[in-house]
Amino acid sequence: MRVTESPAEEERDSKATKAPKGASPTPRSKQALILCLVGTAVLLAADLGSKAWALETLSTERMSEPPPVCQTDESGYMRPQRLNTREPYVIVEDHVELRYAENCGAAFGLLRDAPAIARHAVFGTAAVAATLALLWMFATGRGGKPFAWSVPFIVSGALGNLADRLRLGYVVDFIRVYWETELPWVGTQWPTFNIADVTITIGIVLLLIDGQRQGKAEKEAEKAAKAAEDEPSGAKAGA
Repeated sequence: MRVTESPAEEERDSKATKAPKGASPTPRSKQALILCLVGTAVLLAADLGSKAWALETLSTERMSEPPPVCQTDESGYMRPQRLNTREPYVIVEDHVELRYAENCGAAFGLLRDAPAIARHAVFGTAAVAATLALLWMFATGRGGKPFAWSVPFIVSGALGNLADRLRLGYVVDFIRVYWETELPWVGTQWPTFNIADVTITIGIVLLLIDGQRQGKAEKEAEKAAKAAEDEPSGAKAGA
């Protein structure tokens, strides 16, 4: 999903290395902002829709009263709200399948065992803060093209998982990747994840690419500025 830029914005990016350090960036156009929001909505709909499908197709309701949400019992076991008694959908034999799971932590199960109040505070605050900060940075013209593309991916993923926590108390995961050979720190499978985790990961990679490009552009601009300052003195000496 690509966020396009107007000719004026492309010209702004091409001249970025010539701008003086600390100069205010040019705000992105309304068209770019609309495309960003539409892209975010599409990715968010895909995430929530896939989770609704997983709830309906890959899990079943308990016949008895469900246990407390994301709380361990006397034996230290965290029982799920719904059961994954249905057969998983195999995508790649012995490697990838769709199987229902409930995640009380962050992406790939991080902070799963933390207290509920801590999880809600950390995840809720982080999701809202990241969404507002990234949209503000996008609107005000921060970053380059990779940054612009990253915003819909990260914002949609953050909001998708936040929506699960608000309505269910946990995040629905259903993509399981596994293998036969045991690997250090990972074992024989990757923590079960969802579409939101994928989009967040893609967005972070794009942020890293943008940061690397911006850093390179700044070094080249400083080098060019230094060369321009040295040129008059060199010409004068030659005269």
